[in-house]
Amino acid sequence: MLNKLEGFLRSYSMVNPGETVICAVSGGADSMALLWAMYLLKDKLGISLQAAHFNHGLRGEESLRDEQFVRAFCNGYGIPLHVGAGNVIPGKKGLEAAARDARYAFLRSLPGKIATAHTADDNAETVLLHLVRGTGLKGLGAIAPVSGNVIRPLLNITRQEVEAFLAEYHVEHITDSSNDTDAFLRNRLRHHVMPLLRAENPRLSQNLSAMALRLRQDEEALAQLAEAHPISVTALRQTMPAVRMRVLERFLKDSGVREPEALHLELAESLVFSDNPSARGDFPGGVVITRNYDTLQVLAAQPRSNLRLHCSDAREIINTTEIFTVHPVGTVRIRCRQSGDAIRMPGGTKSLKKLFIDRKVPAPLRGTIPVICDDAGILGVFGIGVNLDRAATSLPAVQIRFCQTGNSSYGCE
Repeated sequence: MLNKLEGFLRSYSMVNPGETVICAVSGGADSMALLWAMYLLKDKLGISLQAAHFNHGLRGEESLRDEQFVRAFCNGYGIPLHVGAGNVIPGKKGLEAAARDARYAFLRSLPGKIATAHTADDNAETVLLHLVRGTGLKGLGAIAPVSGNVIRPLLNITRQEVEAFLAEYHVEHITDSSNDTDAFLRNRLRHHVMPLLRAENPRLSQNLSAMALRLRQDEEALAQLAEAHPISVTALRQTMPAVRMRVLERFLKDSGVREPEALHLELAESLVFSDNPSARGDFPGGVVITRNYDTLQVLAAQPRSNLRLHCSDAREIINTTEIFTVHPVGTVRIRCRQSGDAIRMPGGTKSLKKLFIDRKVPAPLRGTIPVICDDAGILGVFGIGVNLDRAATSLPAVQIRFCQTGNSSYGCE
C-alpha cells in the first residue's frame, strides 16, 4: 500500500519537500491508515507531519472517546495535533452535509496541506450517490484528488488494502457507530447496493474510482475549452452543447449565481437562442441577465436581504464563512470594503479587492459584502471567512454570527 500511496502522491504532485501536511484523523480505519502511512513516508517525502481531529459532538461519549483515542495515538508518536469542535446544526442539505461543512471549515483554517482519507471505495460510492441523485460529467468525476490545499492520497487504495495495512503494522483504530445505520443514503448504498455489484465484479471499487479519475480529466479538458470561449450569442450558438453549457455555467457564477442548477443553465441557454434580442431572465440572488442583441449582460444585483449581526460569548471555537470566533478590540461594527483592506486566509494575506477578483465576485456585488471590523482592524468578511490574524485560538472569546432577518435592503455607509 505504501508504494501505491507514494506513487499517487507523486502523480498528482500533492506534496513538495518542506511542506507541512496535516492528516484529518477521525480515528477510523481509513484515517489511521493514512496517518500511519504518512508517518512512515514523511522523511522520504521531506515533509513535516501533523494531524487534525474535529469533534462534531453528535455521539456523546463516543465522540469524546474518538478524540481521546486520536490524542493518545498522536502523543505516542510525537505528532502535533489540532483539535476543533462545534455544534452541528442541520441545514437544508441535512445533518451529514452540515457536519462536513463544519469539519472542512475547521480544516481549511489550518496552515498547510490537508490530507483526507477518502479511499477508492469512497470514490465509487460517490459515483453511485451522484447517479442516484442525478448528475453530469462533473458529478461522475466524484472526489477530486486535489482541491485547493486539500489532498486525498488514498483514492487508489481500497478498504481491503487499508485493513491489510493496519493488520500488518498492528495499528489500532476505532469504529463509528453511525456507520452502521441506514439513516444516510451513502450508508444504504454501502450496505446493500455495493455488495450486490461487487458480487458481479470484485474490482468494482477500483474500476469506478479509476473511471471517475479519467472522467475528471475529461471535465478539466472541456472546462479549459470553455474558459477561452467568447461569451457572444453568435459564438455560443455555433459551439458544441457540452462546451456551451460550461461557458454559461462560468458566466452565471461570474454574475453572482453561486450554484447554478440545470434549470438555471437551461434558462441561460434559452436567452442565447431566443428570437427576442432583448430577452431577460431572473436568476437566484437577485441576478438579472439580459440579451443586448449579440451580448449577454448582467443588470445590477437587487438588494440583499437584511443581515443582522449577533455577538455572544463563544462556547467553542468555530469559524465558517458566516461564523467568526475572535478576540475583538473595542467596538465591533459592520461596513463595506474600503481601499487598502486586506485579510489573511489559509493561502496567505490578500487585499479584499484581489480576493473578490480571485473568488469571481461580480463587481456590482463587491460593495455590498459586509466587512466586520473593530478598533484593531478587520475581523472577517461575510461569505469569505475569518481573518486568521484575528481568529481566536483559546477561550474565552466572542462568537460573531450572521442571520438574515427579512427582505429589507442591506446597505453600507
